[in-house]
Amino acid sequence: MRYLILAGLFLMGLTLGALNRGDSNEKEGDVLEVEPVKTVCAAPIQSGLLSNKIKGISLVAPPNPFSNEPMLPLNELGVDYIAVIPYGYFKKNDSSIKSFSSGGWWGDRPEGVCNTIERAHDKGLKVLLKPQLWTHNQWIGDLDFENDKAWKAFEKNYTRFILGWARVADSMNIEILCVGTEIRRSTEKRPKYWRGLIKKIRKIYKGKLTYAPNWDDYDKVTFWDALDYIGVDAYFPLSSEKTPTVCALKEAWQPTLKTLKAYSKKWKTPILFTEYGYLSLDGCAGKTWELEKDRQSVDINQQGQANAVQALLEVFAEEDWWAGGFLWKWYPNYSSAMGEGKRARDYTPQGKLTEEVMRKMFSD
Repeated sequence: MRYLILAGLFLMGLTLGALNRGDSNEKEGDVLEVEPVKTVCAAPIQSGLLSNKIKGISLVAPPNPFSNEPMLPLNELGVDYIAVIPYGYFKKNDSSIKSFSSGGWWGDRPEGVCNTIERAHDKGLKVLLKPQLWTHNQWIGDLDFENDKAWKAFEKNYTRFILGWARVADSMNIEILCVGTEIRRSTEKRPKYWRGLIKKIRKIYKGKLTYAPNWDDYDKVTFWDALDYIGVDAYFPLSSEKTPTVCALKEAWQPTLKTLKAYSKKWKTPILFTEYGYLSLDGCAGKTWELEKDRQSVDINQQGQANAVQALLEVFAEEDWWAGGFLWKWYPNYSSAMGEGKRARDYTPQGKLTEEVMRKMFSD
C-alpha cells in the first residue's frame, strides 16, 4: 500500500509540473515571477465625520444671472459654506489690475457677487469671499518685479482691489474673507506690505481672515499670526497610480498630515483647505498641475477622483486643528457650463461618483 501511495504522489507531481510548464519556453533553472496578490481595501464611506468642520465648495462665477436657484442642490448635498470667487485681471509682468464694475462675467461683477451671497445666506449657507487675480498667460504666483518702484505700483493697485471687496464683505456680513490667493513672490519678498494690508482690512471688515497659498509654499508665509486661519490650496501629490485605493491614499497622506499638524501647532492657528480637489482622470492624485495640461488625452476615471476625495476627508476629519475645506469646484449653471465632454474631465463632482461620496460624508 505504501508503494501505491508513493506512486500516486509521483504521478500527481508530474501532472502538476506539466500544468505549470504549459506551453511556455522556460528553461530549467528560470525563476518564475509570481504576480503579487492585490489586497482588498475595505473603506466604506463614513457619515458624520465632518459635523464640526467647514463643508465647503468653490462656486464658479456664472457669465449670466442664475436661471434657477443655485443653492438648493448644495443644501441637498450637505454643503454649509460656499467660496465666492470674483476675479481681477492683470497683464503678464504688469502691475495693473482690472476689476469689473461693468462688462465681463456677471458673476465677477459686484451685482453678481452680492446676488450670489444673498442667495447663499437665504438658504443657510455661509460664505468665504475669495477674490483672485488671473491672466491667460501667467500664473499669479510667478508675477515678479525687478525693483521697489514696480512692486509699490502693484501693491497700490492690489490694495485698492482687495479693500473694495473687504467693504463688500463687511456690508454683506460675510463670514470669512481671503486676503489673497497664491501671490507667491509678493508674500515671500514683501511680508511687511501684507502685514500693513491686513491691518487696513481689519479696519473695514470685522469677520475672519485667511490667505490662500499654494500647497508647496504655505510654510514660506510669515504673517499667519495676523490671520484667523492658515489657508492652504491643498493639491499635494500623493500617488502616480491610475486608481489608488482609499487605504493607499490615506497612508500616503500621513507624512503631510504630521507636517501640517506641527505647523498649525507652531502658529497656534487652525488650518483651512482654501482649495482641494481632483480631476476625474487616471492619476488624479498625482501632480494635478501636470495632468491639467494633458487632460484631453488621459482616460476618464470617476473612481480615482472619488477615492481621492474620500481619503482626504477621512484623514483630516479627525484632526481638531483642521477647520475643513472648499472642494474645487461647482458650476451653478451646470447644463450650460463648458460642455459634457469637458465636464467629464473636470474637477467638478457633479453627476459623478464623487458627488455621492460627498453626500454621504457631508451628512450629519
